[in-house]
Amino acid sequence: MVILTKHLLAVPRGLSRKSKFVDRVRVYVKGGSGGQGYPKYGGLGGDGGHVIFTAVNKDSLYSFVNDNPNRRFIAKQGKNAKRMMLLGDNGEDLVVEVPVGVTISLDNGVELADLDEPQQKFVAAKGGCGGGPDNGFKPEKGQARSVRVDLKLLADVGLVGFPNAGKSTFLSAVSRAKPKVADYPFTTLRPQLGISFYDDGRRISIADLPGLIEGAHRNIGMGHNFLKHVERTKILLVVVDVNGFVLDGRSQFRDAFETVILLNKELELYKPALLDKPQILVINKMDTPGASEKYDRTLEMVTKAHEHMLKIPEELRPTRLFEFKSILPMSAAERFNIEEVKASLRETIEEAYAEDSYEMQDTLQQFVQFSNTELADTKVT
Repeated sequence: MVILTKHLLAVPRGLSRKSKFVDRVRVYVKGGSGGQGYPKYGGLGGDGGHVIFTAVNKDSLYSFVNDNPNRRFIAKQGKNAKRMMLLGDNGEDLVVEVPVGVTISLDNGVELADLDEPQQKFVAAKGGCGGGPDNGFKPEKGQARSVRVDLKLLADVGLVGFPNAGKSTFLSAVSRAKPKVADYPFTTLRPQLGISFYDDGRRISIADLPGLIEGAHRNIGMGHNFLKHVERTKILLVVVDVNGFVLDGRSQFRDAFETVILLNKELELYKPALLDKPQILVINKMDTPGASEKYDRTLEMVTKAHEHMLKIPEELRPTRLFEFKSILPMSAAERFNIEEVKASLRETIEEAYAEDSYEMQDTLQQFVQFSNTELADTKVT
């Protein structure tokens, strides 16, 4: 069977790859209709082609291809049965290539597929059956619907923090990535991915994600555009400014401890399972005046967070607190303690992967034991 291929990855004419980052697109998909049967001679119409999404190793999702500006993907119809060709050919499948790490969902949010491995496939729209004796030789129409394609970055580490906490500076310090860095909020308006290299050849991928603000779980500010990318990361690196944070003149100032608690709350409200990920806290900008005293005070409050929660308004208190594997001071701008942070990241990631491997082996062992028990209890008659 001939298969047509379309790419959701191509860059529209006149648009450079560096100028646009798209992590969500809504497309219309329609399977091909079946072919008409030939009742006089029992001829069978061909089945319509499917629209199939397949995951490929790409790191970006673009909204449309040059020849599909309307974002419509329609598979071919099945061929009609004829007197001299009683078996109509099936319609051609249409394969739509999407990056590894996308989820496919309906407009109401119901998730249909999660393509997190290369070459995973999902039939987004089924083709209709061809006409035959089971349907009165009348062909069926192909499935038609609109679906959302969301890209969630795959990375070992997700940087979590309010705007201007120093995440971009940290990423540029530990990798070859060159994110925009400036002393004002929202310098990161799209996710940045960097690779941190170690002397023995180990590599760790780090995603610098757009800064959160209070209310992000309700899609305020960058909102879900940020939070959905956290889901794919293996561990969380929480970055806070030792001096605290205030978004603008209309916003309330939050010290470093309050910042940690509010970040905790936003992740919990968006998806409580995010707090299952291992977490590391780095307190940044230790090169600023008075940083040592502020760090000591913040460290004491974070390590005894339950005792200091009363200073946080009740509606902002998380029900489940971060459980940091380590808490480290850092100055990303001055490269202070960068190597210690890298070492902590590596140790935590390797522990996380080792735990996953152990759980997988334990599950496999339980399955084998169950299967053996079932076989032992089965009597051959």
